[in-house]
Amino acid sequence: MKHRPPVLLAASAAVIALVLSAATPGRSQQAPHPTHPDMPDATRGKQGITHKALLKSDVAGASGQEVIVWDTEYAPRAINPRHYHPAAITFHVVAGTGVWQEEGKAAVTLKAGDSLFITPGTTHSHWNPSHTEKLRFLEFIGGETDKARPVPAPAAKALPQSN
Repeated sequence: MKHRPPVLLAASAAVIALVLSAATPGRSQQAPHPTHPDMPDATRGKQGITHKALLKSDVAGASGQEVIVWDTEYAPRAINPRHYHPAAITFHVVAGTGVWQEEGKAAVTLKAGDSLFITPGTTHSHWNPSHTEKLRFLEFIGGETDKARPVPAPAAKALPQSN
């Protein structure tokens, strides 16, 4: 068995508990919220994003369930456009400031030390609003084995930008 730092084991346990105790609703069908005024151009796709795998492990005693931890970094103005995951995700910001927006909800700004839980199937986007600073966060993903990868969401109807 590989030695894993206690913080990763504790984080993994927290994610597993959330995932196994939460119901798995269908993908969000809410109306899109107006585009956030600080959102970078999403038509460029996922440029300036790097992921480093920290952990991928089956959940003991829960057949077909796994937990994954990614260390993710966004260059200034990088964006991950609208998508959803069939698995639950907890984001924890390590450095910088990021914006997360679930479909149909107002955007949420997270700074170092902040966390956000996204239920399975929730369409969302996230980005680095800074023009100079990088954004770094951890992604704790828990759910069915091989269901962690994002699925691009269909294009939303264009709405006027919020002011």
